[in-house]
Formats: sequence, structure tokens, C-alpha cells
Amino acid sequence: MNQPYLLLTPGPLSTSAAVKEAMQVDLSTWDQDYLAITEDIRQQLVALAQAKLDTYTTVLLQGSGSYGVEAVLNTVLPKKEQQAYGCLMIAINGAYGKRMAEMADRLQIQHVDLEVPETEPITLEMVQAFFKKHCEITHFAMIHCETTTGILNPIETIFPWIKAQNVTTIVDAMSSFGGIPIDVPTLGIDFLISSANKCIQGVPGFSFVIANCRQLENCQNRSTSVSLDLYAQYISFKEHPGKWRFTSPTHTVLAFQEALHELALEGGIEARHCRYHQNQAALVAGMQSLGYETILPTDYQSPIITTFKMPSDSFDFQTFYNILKRRHFVIYPGKTTKVPSFRIGTIGNVDGTQIATLLETIKTVQQYL
Repeated sequence: MNQPYLLLTPGPLSTSAAVKEAMQVDLSTWDQDYLAITEDIRQQLVALAQAKLDTYTTVLLQGSGSYGVEAVLNTVLPKKEQQAYGCLMIAINGAYGKRMAEMADRLQIQHVDLEVPETEPITLEMVQAFFKKHCEITHFAMIHCETTTGILNPIETIFPWIKAQNVTTIVDAMSSFGGIPIDVPTLGIDFLISSANKCIQGVPGFSFVIANCRQLENCQNRSTSVSLDLYAQYISFKEHPGKWRFTSPTHTVLAFQEALHELALEGGIEARHCRYHQNQAALVAGMQSLGYETILPTDYQSPIITTFKMPSDSFDFQTFYNILKRRHFVIYPGKTTKVPSFRIGTIGNVDGTQIATLLETIKTVQQYL
């Protein structure tokens, strides 16, 4: 068998042999064993969010993380033609916040946007100042780890204040949940969205929403989509435990069950966060020794993915990418709009030894650039 690639990306990411092996079983979506697995996953995710099953639930949804985000906006927010009133504030400092705004436009959701430069964190002071200008806000959404740059926005200071304003809160924790501890009830988060192929270290196929039950139960008949109706999916799980409304990605679910088992064996989210942090610190130290600069300061850099400036005007990223790929390392192109850059992820089934090998490889191949 050929040597597998090491995916140094923000997801999909490198998974363990056991996660891959778990997918080698065919199960019916009506099978009692499969229904039990789905229910177990839902309950484990609530526990990882440090929440209780009497107040929070997990809704699984077929599709990528963006499907989960759009399902939440579509289900939770009233539309312009509906009688119930709602105005969504979106705090944006990267491409994924902008994607939320695009979704809101398509869904005909009234929204006001706080836009911050993509290399700066969104702060509580910015949010408070924006609130003073917009008394119509009823809902609030933002990205936790914005992988456009790898910036980590301080939800721990922002969300408790937002919740105190009697506003419904939504966080896209796509690239952070499972790799960074998040106490959902303490922070006052009503809807947290993530995906199977991120820090839990599963494979692509479904997203999930950890939701405040009381808030979700107020959303009946708001969805203008059949398949992206989060409330309907919740009712299906509630009335028929483990049963998705439509055909579910059974193999992905089995992989995710194994990934949750591996997370527990590692020591939980705190231990995984420590490994990711060590990976990222080693990567940055090594890259800086080779002459590469990060685009963000350490203060608000996440352990998820790091953006590096192109070292010179003549640096050809595609050549760099191709050489590394031939040596079984896959990195990411840059996504910043103002600074030429590239990105290297430090999550997934990756450890310090592999980061050290990557750095040695980069040192070796620089002569070809």
C-alpha cells in the first residue's frame, strides 16, 4: 500500500487506522444497533459541551458544516415575510462569517453585520459598541475559530454578555469543538455548530448542532426548507430515538463513534487541546527558524491552523505544495484577501514527531523554490 498523505489542513484531516476500519461495516438505517449508536453519539456530544440532557440536545444533520450553519439560520431566524420578528447580528472577521451573511441574504433574514479586519479578533468592546447602534438585534452569530487566518475569537467574554441582553446566541465552532474546551451552558450558547471531520477526528458526512432545547422548540414552522429543517430533524430524533429523517451516512457515523472513543482514550478535549497546542507551537518555532513569518500574533492565534506569509515575491506556492505532496504532506493555500500566504493545520491524527519531519522536509526542499 502507498504511504498515505498527512493532511495538515483544518478538515478533512488525517484519521487513525481504527477510524477508517470502522467504516468497513454495512448497516441499515433502521437497524436497532445503528439507532443505538446514533443515540449514544448524540448524548456524548452534549456531555462534551459540558451540558445536561434535560436542557440541551444534539441534532445530527446530513452534509458538511455549512449545511449545519444554514440549517440553524434557516430554522432559528424568522424570515422577512413571516410575522415573527427577528434581526440577526453577524460578527465577521473572515470568509466563514461572510458566508453566514450570504446565507442570511439568500434566506431573506434581516441582518446587520459587524465587520472587522480578518487579522484582528472580534472583541467584546466592538460588539457592545455595535449593539448600542442597533436596538433591533434579537439573534447573534459569530465564528469561534476563523480558519481564514487561524484566529481565535474570544467567545468566553462575548457570549455571556450577549446572552445577558436576552438575545439568542449562535456560534460556528466548526474548527474548534472537540479540540478546544467550550462550556456551552456557562457561556450562554444556544446553538453550537460543528462537523464530524474536524477536531473529533472523524470523516466527512454530517454536521451536528448542540442546541438549547427550549430555544429549539420555539422554532416550529420557521424553516422554509424541507431538508434543512433543524426542528423537524430534532422531532424525529425525539419521537424515534436514533432515527434520522432521511438516509443518513451510516459509514461516517460508525467512524465518528470510533473517533469519540479515541478522544476519550486520549484524555478528552483538554488533552487533545494540549496536543494541538504543542503541535502548533513546534510548527511556528520551526517555520520561524526557516525564515517564515506568521500573519497573526501569538495572543489570538488558535492551535488549529496557522497562516504564514509568502517569504518573497518570487515564492511559488504551487511548486512548494507539489513538492511537499510528493513527500506525503498536504498543506493549504492562503485565504486572506490582503496578504499572500499559505496555511498549515495542526489538528487531526498528528503528533510532534510528524511536525518535526515536516519541518525537516521543508528545510530540505527550500533549495527547489
